[in-house]
Amino acid sequence: MAQASKNSRTSSTTQKFFCPAPCGGEIKMKTVFENGKVKNLAECEKCKRLERRPSDFK
Repeated sequence: MAQASKNSRTSSTTQKFFCPAPCGGEIKMKTVFENGKVKNLAECEKCKRLERRPSDFK
């Protein structure tokens, strides 16, 4: 039986991000449709702070 090519193999990894010192809440990625464009935003669950990506919370 033939093996699957390296490009067809999938790996499933999830990374959890946490808001720094002020609240320590988990950061979730959200997709928002705004002004005719799709935007990906990172939002802290506790303090409701919005940033473009999780690394901007530092």
